[in-house]
Amino acid sequence: MEVRWSVPVRDATSTPTLGDARKFTETQMSSFSRTGRKIVAIGRNYAQHIKELNNTAPKEPFFFLKPTTSYVHSGGKVEIPRGVLVHHEVELGVVIGKSGRDISQSDAESYISGYALGIDMTARNMQEVVKKAGLPWSTVKGFDTFTPISKFIPKSSVKDPHALKLWLKINGATKQDGTTSDMIFRIPQLIEHVSSIMTLEEGDLLLTGTPAGVGPIATGDKITAGLSGDDGLPLAELELDVIDRAGGYNFTG
Repeated sequence: MEVRWSVPVRDATSTPTLGDARKFTETQMSSFSRTGRKIVAIGRNYAQHIKELNNTAPKEPFFFLKPTTSYVHSGGKVEIPRGVLVHHEVELGVVIGKSGRDISQSDAESYISGYALGIDMTARNMQEVVKKAGLPWSTVKGFDTFTPISKFIPKSSVKDPHALKLWLKINGATKQDGTTSDMIFRIPQLIEHVSSIMTLEEGDLLLTGTPAGVGPIATGDKITAGLSGDDGLPLAELELDVIDRAGGYNFTG
């Protein structure tokens, strides 16, 4: 018996709609944590966070890089390396949708494909040592599992990225509760500044800084974090368990 398979074929003369293109882009960018090449993290972008760590406010955006191998998704485990005091820093992430350099503030929005909720885990006791020595922060920020990241949030789901609520809890107790309206440098300026130094590529993540309330995590903790719009409706949430890292680097101070 002959079996014939029927395969639907799009009319070659038809033109994809704007909705088709948006849906394709959103599906493609949902895998940014696997396909992106770098994480660009902005430091000292909230005045109260600068104050709580006794840092100096920057005159222009200040950033560092994190490896994409530091990503861990909701439901995963954050590992505490041996001898390390780890602090949480909840942040809004901006997902870059196309490559560009020397991007102007006026064009910046066209390079954004969407957003994500992230946590920039930081080896705080190590950071204090390397800051005094004038050394880079790669180790401090780059351990495996040091960038918990949410699902992709399409740009169309966010009316105003500077009117979002960020929160983080440890074992149900609120530790960070801020709003992106408090950013010192806004997203278009961040994109302009970073792209004037290095090319931003499709799938890259730009972490935009953390509000006040950063603090330590400990083995056995349950971390929950969330991002919501000005209407209070949730856009993304994270749930993570904290464990000791078996083996690996041991910080002795």
